[in-house]
Amino acid sequence: MSDVDYVVERQDGPSSGRYRIALAPGFEAEMTYRKGPDGTLRIDHTGVPPEFGGRGVAARLVNAAIADARAEGFKIVPICSYVVAQFRRHPEWADLRA
Repeated sequence: MSDVDYVVERQDGPSSGRYRIALAPGFEAEMTYRKGPDGTLRIDHTGVPPEFGGRGVAARLVNAAIADARAEGFKIVPICSYVVAQFRRHPEWADLRA
């Protein structure tokens, strides 16, 4: 993990959205989702530029979605392989998995 304080921003649209981190000029990380008809977030992609790999950036994106799910009461459908793996590593998130 890096000691850099990355700020996660949620950009929420009517049917989809994303969590993003502005890393440096011209570089951003993102985790995209689609909204299910049942109110779930279907997380389908996580991307971090290779130059920023290994710094915990993707984990910050997932943790932001987990915090929002707890605060807002929605469930998550992990489709992206990274998010699927994170749910496996964090059994305490089982109640948030749709």
